[in-house]
Amino acid sequence: MRLEAITWDRLAEQLADRLLALKPADGGPWPRVGFDGAPAARPGDLAERVAEALRVRGRPSLVVGAEGFLRPASLRLEHGRRDAESYYSGWFDTGALWREVFGPLDPEGTGRVLPDLWDPVTDRATRSPYVPLPPGGILLLHGPLLLRHWFPFDLTVHVLLSPGALRRRTPEADHWTLPAFQRYEAENDPAGTADVLVRADDPRHPAWNG
Repeated sequence: MRLEAITWDRLAEQLADRLLALKPADGGPWPRVGFDGAPAARPGDLAERVAEALRVRGRPSLVVGAEGFLRPASLRLEHGRRDAESYYSGWFDTGALWREVFGPLDPEGTGRVLPDLWDPVTDRATRSPYVPLPPGGILLLHGPLLLRHWFPFDLTVHVLLSPGALRRRTPEADHWTLPAFQRYEAENDPAGTADVLVRADDPRHPAWNG
């Protein structure tokens, strides 16, 4: 696949312009966009840049991180603190994401989204208030392993790191998660299935498929 060099700011602007014309597939009033990538790829940074670019264009949006929907430690760490299989299939509360994030954005939904549910530091509910997203507002959900859950995204962006870059940019204490991302690549091909691919091996010089 041919990729073109671009700056992060220009990338955010290009994506924001594309999202202005994005129509939800279910006919509802809320487009839903996924920013997929390993933590080392920092997909949340791109989501925040796009949110700012949308704000300048007068379009409301809401950035939600999947890390705010981790399951309690008693469930996440049932098989140990460094179990790649658990990380792959059991760390994130996908049911809560469906219920608290995607459900309210159904065509007949309320538009009231819970921005996070669980604090992994305190291992307690965050008790964050619901955030109203007005009709036409865009959900920008970011996190790892997003494209394996059949979430109803209207556009997906995958921030790609080569295996070498992923290893270099992942803290050594988190290298135990790397097999989960290898499996994700093999089973889900996020680079091939995402609508937009961004390569970020060199964080100073991203490239994308336009």
